[in-house]
Amino acid sequence: MEIQSFNALNLSKEVQKALLEIGISVPTSVQQKALPPMMEGYNVIARAPTGTGKTFAFGIPILEYLNMNVDYIQALILAPTRELALQITSEIKNLGKYIHGLSVASVIGGQHMDTQIKKLASHPQIVVATPGRLLDHINRRTISISSIHTLILDEADEMLDMGFIKDIRKIMSNTPSDKQIALFSATMSREVMNISYEYIQRPVEIDVAPKAEDMPKIRQFSITVAEKDKARILAEIISQRSLSRVMVFCNTKSKVRILTARLRGYGLSVDCLHGDIVQKARNRIMEEFRNGKFSVLIATDVAARGIDVADIDAVFNYDVPIENEYYLHRIGRTGRAQKEGEAFTFITYADTAKMLDIARYTRIELEELKYD
Repeated sequence: MEIQSFNALNLSKEVQKALLEIGISVPTSVQQKALPPMMEGYNVIARAPTGTGKTFAFGIPILEYLNMNVDYIQALILAPTRELALQITSEIKNLGKYIHGLSVASVIGGQHMDTQIKKLASHPQIVVATPGRLLDHINRRTISISSIHTLILDEADEMLDMGFIKDIRKIMSNTPSDKQIALFSATMSREVMNISYEYIQRPVEIDVAPKAEDMPKIRQFSITVAEKDKARILAEIISQRSLSRVMVFCNTKSKVRILTARLRGYGLSVDCLHGDIVQKARNRIMEEFRNGKFSVLIATDVAARGIDVADIDAVFNYDVPIENEYYLHRIGRTGRAQKEGEAFTFITYADTAKMLDIARYTRIELEELKYD
């Protein structure tokens, strides 16, 4: 069963009011397919691209079935990165802002344990966590997930790619056997399928192909370029178009570092994120980017997971992404809040076949730009 309208779900007045205020009236494809079985208590395995409304697909059922008269954690959402966990926390708080007494706690690394312990002691109904920090709390007995009724594994492919499989198994062993489980993933790798078969009984399986109507309004350009000319042309486009907030994606940490230095050499205000940067520095960099302290943020795909910054003018694929789905993850950073964004992809001769494959998978149409 699929729905075409939120009205088909008989949602509470509180959630309806929040949806209206957020400006969402028509469910996206993943919401149309996932909400009915989630609302009915079924387990769900969903393959869906990032940026298509997955948080509300699991957030709405969680909020609708909360019992506000008990003091234990009822829903646990696991995310691979701190940034994504904070983003999910923010979205669920907005969705449930009119539910009296709602408490949503984020349990992530990089924050003081004492602050989190105090938050957990106030009996939140929903916890959004990264696996490592959640296990720290379980081992300290500062959290109990033994009574949850819903467990969400978001961006499951990323969690497993980052080596969290043992942590997830330990977390599972601390949850009740009769819980509802929903797994959301951009790809269905062997590792994702293995954990699905191991832990998720009789799931409803959902496969959501990328659809234009689910994606932000983004003009997408291709630029055929030699590797040696990429940095210069990138700097020229940013200057010529007076772009004030830009994200640039590279495939490796070393490329991020090299490009950051080169763009600074062109006089641009630049900073970067990659896996070797500690959390305290990451938090500072993101805060400065949000506040407009610098214009260009260069990042790897993993480092940028969960980053949600408003008013990004353009995204640049300095390198053609390794995975097809990464293209959608990247460009979805722009074109938010009904604004039109721009995405530019640099294509060398060696990238041509890969880019054609991405275009077929994502059903995109690229406008070609010429630069010498």
